[in-house]
Amino acid sequence: MKNFTLLFFLLGCIPLFAQTDSVNTTQEDEDFSIYENATSADGKNITFCSPKIFDLSPSRFVSVAWDHQMPYNMKLSSLGKYDDGTTINNYNETAKANSTGGLRLFANIPVISSNTFLWQLGGNFWKTNYNFADVKSPANDSSLIQNIAKNGLTTMGLHSTIFKPLNEKQFLLAQFAADLSGNYTLDNPQGIRFLRYSASVLWGKRPNDRKQWAVGLSRTYRTGELNYVPILLFNWTAPSRKWGTEILFPARAHIRKNFSARSLILGGYELDGQSYRISGITTAAGKELELRRGELRFRMEYQRQILGFIWGSIQAGYRYDFSYHADNTEKNGRDFFRGFFGTQQYAMINELSGALYFNVGIHLVSP
Repeated sequence: MKNFTLLFFLLGCIPLFAQTDSVNTTQEDEDFSIYENATSADGKNITFCSPKIFDLSPSRFVSVAWDHQMPYNMKLSSLGKYDDGTTINNYNETAKANSTGGLRLFANIPVISSNTFLWQLGGNFWKTNYNFADVKSPANDSSLIQNIAKNGLTTMGLHSTIFKPLNEKQFLLAQFAADLSGNYTLDNPQGIRFLRYSASVLWGKRPNDRKQWAVGLSRTYRTGELNYVPILLFNWTAPSRKWGTEILFPARAHIRKNFSARSLILGGYELDGQSYRISGITTAAGKELELRRGELRFRMEYQRQILGFIWGSIQAGYRYDFSYHADNTEKNGRDFFRGFFGTQQYAMINELSGALYFNVGIHLVSP
């Protein structure tokens, strides 16, 4: 059974407004509660629900963070054709990664903010550099380790979020994203034909100021491969307002502890991943290499107000890799959906050991 099938209940989806995230997360950047009430032409008061509930972690509209993984081992197969579940007895390349990490940037701006329609646009930049030791790989252009050691992996993207309140309790939420990911450099980027698109659509309810939930469907690359998965949003704050949950299952789930209005801690997990076009490695006639990176991060994150709307965060946890395989994809950039019953073979079967990691960030949050 395929890796993503085994992890179906932990499959990812693109980020949504309901949970704060230090990496590539789209969130609201203003206090939408001012749009809860409006007056109709006949003078009657119309009430619309807010995207917020009490005591959620603050929404970030500008974020600068540094992500760092501690040492781990990497084993890569040779280029070929492998069925899912193939056991590799002799790996073609091995290496110890002394460290992996880099800068992560996020920004979000409002385009339309009215009582009946909210629309935001944003962008993100994510750089991953690899520092290897004890590398054992062939001295040719087919070495994946040498390719990612040279330029690392880069993601640049744009995203858009729409929140549409239907009445005082119900709402629609949609998000769309386009990411360009690969081993390119900023002075020599990839063509836009390699863009990978994600989308999520949810319908939900906000019964009171302490709870909101929603259900929907997502097209996502969070597990590396293209997937279509059902999603569940559930944000809740206890009557004491000291504890709560921030969940967008299966992408992430956290328990929240509020120490005060200025500090809180989150504990849980998040899926993190993307599909990367690896230029410079041709796998077969008319085919190129696509690296499918997907990892599960178990983490704790402490957030605290520094000054005014400026907050800081410290995150630490354990990174478990469940996908670092590679596929043959078309040179024109067209991708494919393997799904539950697809029989497409992998171009590489790779293995990464687990690693401790940390993430430190500073954020400009909404009022």
